[in-house]
Amino acid sequence: MNAETLALVIVVVTALGFDFTNGFHDTGNAMATSIATGALKPKLAVALSAVLNLLGAFLSVAVALTVTNAVVHVQQSDGTPDPALVSDGGDKLMMIVLAGLVGAIIWNLLTWLFGLPSSSSHALFGGLIGSTIASLGWDGVNWVGDGTKLDGVVGKVILPAVLSPIVAAFVAAIGTWLVYRIVVGVAARFTSNGFRWGQVGTASLVSLAHGTGDAQKTMGVITLALIASGHWSHTDSIPFWVKLVCALAIALGTYLGGWRVIRTLGKGLVEIESPQGMSAEASSAAVILASSHLGFALSTTHVATGSILGTGLGKPGAEVRWGVAGRMVAGWLLTLPAAAVVGGFMWAIGHVCGETGGPIVVFVVLLALSGYIYLRSRRNAVGAHNVNDDWEGMPTTAPQPELATGGVA
Repeated sequence: MNAETLALVIVVVTALGFDFTNGFHDTGNAMATSIATGALKPKLAVALSAVLNLLGAFLSVAVALTVTNAVVHVQQSDGTPDPALVSDGGDKLMMIVLAGLVGAIIWNLLTWLFGLPSSSSHALFGGLIGSTIASLGWDGVNWVGDGTKLDGVVGKVILPAVLSPIVAAFVAAIGTWLVYRIVVGVAARFTSNGFRWGQVGTASLVSLAHGTGDAQKTMGVITLALIASGHWSHTDSIPFWVKLVCALAIALGTYLGGWRVIRTLGKGLVEIESPQGMSAEASSAAVILASSHLGFALSTTHVATGSILGTGLGKPGAEVRWGVAGRMVAGWLLTLPAAAVVGGFMWAIGHVCGETGGPIVVFVVLLALSGYIYLRSRRNAVGAHNVNDDWEGMPTTAPQPELATGGVA
């Protein structure tokens, strides 16, 4: 196996690793409230979400190969890689993509360790920005586009990141207030089951939308790597095997469950009842689908968190844990720069180690850091057995051995 082929294999495997972390990190966006209210059993909820993520990944047949070009200048307008980056066999572009993916994965794992909902999309963009700056300089980043429309980092990433949770919180607050006004005086036993069934439907819609959007990002990254290495030449389609493995990776990650993040979203912000859960999920689905129709790329994490927060504001007498919300916002603010720092650092390591050794060394570093974070998480494991315990942060003692196998902690 020559150096170019080895680099391609490492990039593909790393991209699937990111897709996997994307799946379990974002499971809570759709299923946290349904689990918290008891509308779905924990393991059934993540299984349903996994199936819908898998199906969602196949809904879009046209993959935008400009997935990275929205924030960095590595492609031409027709989606093909910049000739200056592929003239030497694509190794420079490969290292940019690989380092960016590593930055995204490490940030996903760190925020998962602390139970902080953060955007996998923003982590990917941050990692790519950092590796691009390290490789091509500041001019390699598409900060504001051509100035004629909202584009680049500001238009595609920063503005939606600020506005989406605010809009979602407002919609959810109004929806929650209306729901409680409508059912005032009606006994809970007549409404609880209806709202819980409604939650199943709205949570399923969010899962489907998530699979469609997030799996497509990884498909675009892998296809870009294939084009850069000369293994694919079409800019308007992707190989079926790429679609299949990306769909399976995000579905597997979803099924294993991001229990730590699910716990924070379901129990940490607000003590959620069924009417609130349905309002949160319906609001998330409405905002995500409306923004997709208008062409805005939103973080499902930001939308879901804003919706859950909004249900606390909309229900009379509900308690919102603002300290937890503050930690989430701090995580959001750190996502882009932190992933960028890791991405830039990884590119520097790969560059120093050379064309052949660089991808191998970067991949080994990724495995070592990922293994350490996972072992660290076992000290206070969270799973299907304790995800709905009363909120006191993350559990501080390890579960019994027979309970420790309930999915990813």
